[in-house]
Amino acid sequence: MYAVIKTGGKQYRVSEGDRVQVERLGTPGSDVELTPVLLVDGDTTIATPDALAGARVSARIVEETRGPKIVGFTYKNKSNNRRRWGHRQTLATIEITGISKG
Repeated sequence: MYAVIKTGGKQYRVSEGDRVQVERLGTPGSDVELTPVLLVDGDTTIATPDALAGARVSARIVEETRGPKIVGFTYKNKSNNRRRWGHRQTLATIEITGISKG
């Protein structure tokens, strides 16, 4: 059985036992419920909003890491305006512990 979940503005296809890196959710070691479930597929496929109202995906936060560095550069012509910036997103590795159809 697998489910499609939405967290952090992105969608992930997960099944029980998978480890997925998502945007930060909480502290490592805590349990989370991922409620915006978009699809559950097992014996039958559930995709309507009414049927998915009770669907839940439970996960445990394993660790917290940092993503790759993104480097940007802003430049404006003729005004000597230059700016270099960087960003590293904080990610959480979660392990899917259960999928319920509700």
